[in-house]
Amino acid sequence: MAAAFIAGVLVVALLGTGASGRAPTLALRSVGTFDSPIYVTHAPGTPGFLYVAEQAGRIRVVDKGTPRSQDFLNISNRISCCGERGLLSIAFDPHYRSNHLLYADYTNANGDLEVDEFHATSNRGADPNSRRTVIVIPHPGESNHNGGQLQFGPAGLLYISTGDGGGGGDNHDNARHLNVLLGKILRIDPHKQATRPYTVPQSNPYVGRTGRDEIFAYGFRNPWRFSFDSANNDLAIGDVGQDSWEEIDYVARPRAKGSYFGWPTYEGFAPFDLSRPDPNPNPRPRVQPIIVKNHGSDGYHAIIGGYVVHNPNLSLLNGRYVYSDHANGAIRSLVPSTSGARGDRNTGLSVSGPSSFGIGYARQLYVASLGDNHVYQIVQRP
Repeated sequence: MAAAFIAGVLVVALLGTGASGRAPTLALRSVGTFDSPIYVTHAPGTPGFLYVAEQAGRIRVVDKGTPRSQDFLNISNRISCCGERGLLSIAFDPHYRSNHLLYADYTNANGDLEVDEFHATSNRGADPNSRRTVIVIPHPGESNHNGGQLQFGPAGLLYISTGDGGGGGDNHDNARHLNVLLGKILRIDPHKQATRPYTVPQSNPYVGRTGRDEIFAYGFRNPWRFSFDSANNDLAIGDVGQDSWEEIDYVARPRAKGSYFGWPTYEGFAPFDLSRPDPNPNPRPRVQPIIVKNHGSDGYHAIIGGYVVHNPNLSLLNGRYVYSDHANGAIRSLVPSTSGARGDRNTGLSVSGPSSFGIGYARQLYVASLGDNHVYQIVQRP
């Protein structure tokens, strides 16, 4: 069962012996308490600041280690919450230091998926009246499986994850079809161009072909969290499973581009509905997970994908992909490669109801808990 924590408590895991003869350890250090923290990130060019998105629609600032009481931005009047709905993630423009732009992914009042652009007036506040709609993705009939991760990737393009439209078993049959934006990872340039609210890079796989131009990859159930490995730009995806299996995918971007990730034909490695194969001409085989977790023996029910750590101050995790599960709560790590995972192990740390991991300005590693409303920094002690 996931452990609960109180502010300031350090939970320590013994993982080895350091050069000093003492055992280096990992610990959780509370950054502060929030109202259903759903995502945590930093803004380029802003050392000392951390941003926490709350599910009901507020974005809070941690300023030099202290959470500010004033909102950075509050868009709760636009959001349908809660359950699997709400403010799902935020992303700051790679050129934030000069253009002060950020983006929010949320379920709007109609239950549709919406990405909006906002302008920050300072590192402590953004103007809600600066809101500009970038894209709205219809999500009719169901409240679950919204995806909701925003990540800027190479070349400053915005990647957006969407769930399959909800229900169970992809009953709307969205994920494998290219005429709908659900069950996908999308790639766009979110900046306004003349009258167009966003543009699609010509290098996207379905530009000039059958299929929506915004689609980068397809065949996902609910890719709640994904990230780019900062060492090589490989894509790491945690796709939430259905009846039995949670999966982690780790794939080079050229391999991911235009590829089918298997849902609903497969759940993890296992067949789910072989009567619904990939209907699209594609000479490459589907992308398979590098590791799966079982609902029974592993106690997993909703994978929380994380990040590959590249931080010498976290040598016990350096080069390792850190992840968890919303039900299980244990924080684990593995060494990822496009050919598979190795060294999967428990860090000894756990949080109650994790919602996401996050990376700070100096590559610090954070995890947000919906169980006790804390955001924790994962630290290493000599």
